[in-house]
Amino acid sequence: MRIVFLLAACLLLTGCASNSTWGWYVIDPTTPTGWTNIKFLVGGMWSTIQISVIAAVISITLGLLVALPALSDRWYVRIFNRVYVEFIRSIPLLPMLFWVFYGLPIVFKSMGVDIPIDPFWGAIITLAISDSAFTAEIYRGGIQSIAKGQAEAARTIGLNYRQTMRYVILPQAIRRILPPLANQFIYIVKMSAFASVIGMQELTRRANELVVTEYRPLEIYTLLILEYLVLVLIISAGVRWLERKMGSDERG
Repeated sequence: MRIVFLLAACLLLTGCASNSTWGWYVIDPTTPTGWTNIKFLVGGMWSTIQISVIAAVISITLGLLVALPALSDRWYVRIFNRVYVEFIRSIPLLPMLFWVFYGLPIVFKSMGVDIPIDPFWGAIITLAISDSAFTAEIYRGGIQSIAKGQAEAARTIGLNYRQTMRYVILPQAIRRILPPLANQFIYIVKMSAFASVIGMQELTRRANELVVTEYRPLEIYTLLILEYLVLVLIISAGVRWLERKMGSDERG
């Protein structure tokens, strides 16, 4: 958080020493206009958080379901994982967002079902699907890093496959994959900015709208960057706390 305060102090000092080149007054909290602009920008943070959290929960769940077939001894089961992961990873996020938002309702309608997709759920579906391929690979690597003797020992005491995964393998794997999962959550938070192109009123969309009215892109986008920085720093601090609680940060 010190970085945020230092950057804010630099911006304040720059604004105090401003000339005609700078326009920090548009986000000056000491003026009515600046304070209104700041509240408008920060007001989009709740939408960003909602989109990111819901998409992350879906991605984590879907990623696990996609990862499990990769652990099968049967090649025709493993092929599902490979096809899904390689196909989804090859699609850029923006085209996928357009396809989900504009194309998926047409697909539903061709099936005789009228299901409109608003910008909120369009962004969530896109982020969840896009991230699930990466999450699946994280799960696969974490599960495969657990010694095979763990599963063999579980079978000797009468646990079936589901019980072994739930009580033996996954608890150990999650401790190992928590840091990369946190990185994926941060990725989702940053990629949620793409929701602005389909009209979602999140942080980036509000910044774009304010730039159109104030004509001060440097100052407004600087504040936007600081907002994302604050979100990422809070997430990072929360993940480090969770790692300590779960013992994921143990050395050796």
